[in-house]
Amino acid sequence: MAKINKKQEELTKKAVFAIPKENYKLMLIGLGIIIFGFILMAGGGSDDPNVFNEKALFSFRRITLSSVTVILGFAFEVYAIMKKPKSDKTDKLTKE
Repeated sequence: MAKINKKQEELTKKAVFAIPKENYKLMLIGLGIIIFGFILMAGGGSDDPNVFNEKALFSFRRITLSSVTVILGFAFEVYAIMKKPKSDKTDKLTKE
């Protein structure tokens, strides 16, 4: 009985987060991918308002590559949130 109470006290003393530290790192990588996709979208402007450069504005990089990069970044974010840690300390403590 005393062992159970000790383990419960240890669990309450330690802060247990819903998302582990590794997942936060993966989320930052996903955020970097999303930002990179938006950087790829930037540009294509003209200094002269009377000139319209269609090739610069509607290029493969700005229309296709950047959009796919942003979507992949969001998909990576979902993976980062849903990924389970390899070793869960709370499972070990509750099994004992």
